Amino acid sequence: MNIGQILLNLWESSGFAALITGFVSQNSWQNLLMIIIACGLLYLAIVKKFEPLLLTGIAFGCLLTNLPGAGLYNQPLWDAYVAGEHITFTEIIHDGGLLDIFYIGVKSSLYPCLIFMGVGAMTDFGPLLSNPKSLLLGAAAQMGVFVAFFGASLMGFTGNEAASIGIIGGADGPTAIFLTSQLAPHLLGAIAVAAYSYMALIPLIQPPIMRLMTTPEQRKIKMVQTRTVSKTEKIIFPIVVTIFVALLLPDTAPLIGCLMLGNLFKETGVTDRLSDTVQNALMNIVTILLSTAVGATMVGSRFLTWETLKIVFLGVFAFALSTAGGLLGGLVMCKVTKGKVNPLIGSAGVSAVPMAARVANVEGQKANPSNFLLMHAMGPNVAGVIGSAIAAGFLLSVFG
Repeated sequence: MNIGQILLNLWESSGFAALITGFVSQNSWQNLLMIIIACGLLYLAIVKKFEPLLLTGIAFGCLLTNLPGAGLYNQPLWDAYVAGEHITFTEIIHDGGLLDIFYIGVKSSLYPCLIFMGVGAMTDFGPLLSNPKSLLLGAAAQMGVFVAFFGASLMGFTGNEAASIGIIGGADGPTAIFLTSQLAPHLLGAIAVAAYSYMALIPLIQPPIMRLMTTPEQRKIKMVQTRTVSKTEKIIFPIVVTIFVALLLPDTAPLIGCLMLGNLFKETGVTDRLSDTVQNALMNIVTILLSTAVGATMVGSRFLTWETLKIVFLGVFAFALSTAGGLLGGLVMCKVTKGKVNPLIGSAGVSAVPMAARVANVEGQKANPSNFLLMHAMGPNVAGVIGSAIAAGFLLSVFG
């Protein structure tokens, strides 16, 4: 037994050797840099609590996929699949690594739809039903999606890529993943990180825009209590929305259908066990698989590009414009109702539930400590969830 040869073979097959010998010729420096970035994202998730439930998995998936020699994620397999080279999921399961198997749930849109089912089971559409005008604010807050789409097109992105970047403005991570996995899977890692990072930064991004666009007097406006919504209305609503939206935009049926099915489980009163499972066990399992699979797409050679920096810039631009669009809708509604609507609730039209509604409530209380806007802001907030799904369905029908 040649101990020296065994040790040499062990060294040559290690990831350390791959990093050193391939530092220049095989772009291993990109893998090393991505490992450092992954550790930075883990710091933000664990210490700074930036969307920790998702960012922890994304960061660790990024770490795993950039370890040389591990073979957990094979980008060439997915490139061949996207290019239509008759690669099937069965072949990917046979020839791919663990993260390739995880990623099948992203590529097939299974994970985003199941996440939406969980979101639906945790969402109360009562505030929206008690004030249907909230739908208009949810629609106004999608402005950033389409402005960012045109901005991305002007910056040289293709239509599919621009649509995927623009949806960041909807402030809805599962929707962004759903659309990007269909239209521009090579941008999935950058778009997912941007979308969830900006969602976590809502308390920092939105307040300056809110104070810039509204006056102290407008922020002090107190709104009257909304009416009580009956159980029958809450049961009928998800059924009617599913039928109408799926007929209007069939491409959005998977997202809207799962969102409303989850909500129906919550509201029927006879499916409590299913509602509890969707909200907790299923949601947690899918979050683990989804976040890790998305992180796996952050391969150094794909992520470390000028396009990623452009996406980061366009993402915050889209998010800020969506906030501004919702506030503009709120200002119009304030004017039309002669001061009965606080325009701050328009900022909650982005679909980051319930964080955006809480921020609107906090800003209202800063102007008037006796002002309680949370339930009023929840109407536009849940309307934004529906609005972002409809926007994604529209873009998918155009570019899919």
